[in-house]
Amino acid sequence: MVLKNKLGIANQAELDKAEEKISKQKAKILFDSGKIDKIKVGTYAGLAQIHKFLFGEIYDFAGKMREVNITKGNFRFAPLMYLEQSLKHINKMPQKTFDEIIAKYVEMNIAHPFREGNGRSMRIWLDLILKKELKVVVDWSKVNKNDYLAAMERSPVKDIEIKQLLKKALTKKISERNIFIKGIDASYHYEGYNEFKTDDL
Repeated sequence: MVLKNKLGIANQAELDKAEEKISKQKAKILFDSGKIDKIKVGTYAGLAQIHKFLFGEIYDFAGKMREVNITKGNFRFAPLMYLEQSLKHINKMPQKTFDEIIAKYVEMNIAHPFREGNGRSMRIWLDLILKKELKVVVDWSKVNKNDYLAAMERSPVKDIEIKQLLKKALTKKISERNIFIKGIDASYHYEGYNEFKTDDL
């Protein structure tokens, strides 16, 4: 079933292509305009700001909490009845050390608050916390897709793997446009979106 969208597209491949193009353009604008520096760091509200900015031209639900239960493979994300409670808990989680920040990221991934576009929004959200608290960001272009997906899949049970993987890819180049743009391309690659290079849009 193709998600209802503002573009009136009823074909999944066509929607994927349009979604990738538009939201990558928006990610570039988010950085270049400086609006990224106005996001509420480490909160669900901040994640919703990012999500709405990226996907607002495509979906009515952009920036809004999902109203359905969702799964990926065999994994069920936070049940709808506990989602709001879960997000309040995540807002209160500490974020002073690398381990605390990744633990918070893992919990937000389990919550998966939106209907679509969670991972892509969350990786920007994670970098903003790392930037604010530790003056580093992840160079996502150095994180292997299969390693990342496997580590994230196992992270609800044991988060040591994702911590080790991301720690190796940290960089102090926190304001470099190139790191952000390459990161967007890598982030979309994890989700199977490879049609466009962000810098070419």
